[in-house]
Amino acid sequence: MDPDLYLYVERARARELRAEAARHRATARPRPAPGPRPWRARLGWALVETGLRLVHTGTPPRHATDH
Repeated sequence: MDPDLYLYVERARARELRAEAARHRATARPRPAPGPRPWRARLGWALVETGLRLVHTGTPPRHATDH
């Protein structure tokens, strides 16, 4: 059996997905221009992500039992 046989299957699946995406784009409704609300949501999520990164990179808290 050819060791690269899985590549044939992956390429076939990629072609199917590209064709499906093209069909979806052809039938999809045009998206409205982004207004102020999507920007507010994106800014809010960016602030949440920044806060989570700051919390994650901080030093762990010391417990009362640790001396």
